[in-house]
Amino acid sequence: QVQLVESGGGSVQAGVSLRLSCAVSGRTLSAYTMGWFRQAPGKEREFVATIGWSTGETYYADSGKGRFTISRDNAKSTVYLDINSLKSEDTAVYYCAARSGTLVRLYARDVNSYDYWGQGTQVTVSS
Repeated sequence: QVQLVESGGGSVQAGVSLRLSCAVSGRTLSAYTMGWFRQAPGKEREFVATIGWSTGETYYADSGKGRFTISRDNAKSTVYLDINSLKSEDTAVYYCAARSGTLVRLYARDVNSYDYWGQGTQVTVSS
């Protein structure tokens, strides 16, 4: 069992940066791939970024390249998502997720391939 707890969301102005955190506990984290997804009102949950816990390999959605950075801190068992130059269209609930196994790009975007989810953290961007 893996537990995920997101934090760091809030209401911010467009143009600022934000760091979301996902505290991870449970099984051997090196055996997992971590992902960030987001869901805007009335829209489906969409892939943002993923990172292989043991390798540090990363993979991003095309929409997030350049503004989103995923990273992990082994000592703190925490995964981060840094978002730069926030836009109003970034408004969404951001979810942390974990799937067993190494990073496989074929499965990275598929919400159904992830085994565990956090409760989400709301990010609201006003222009």
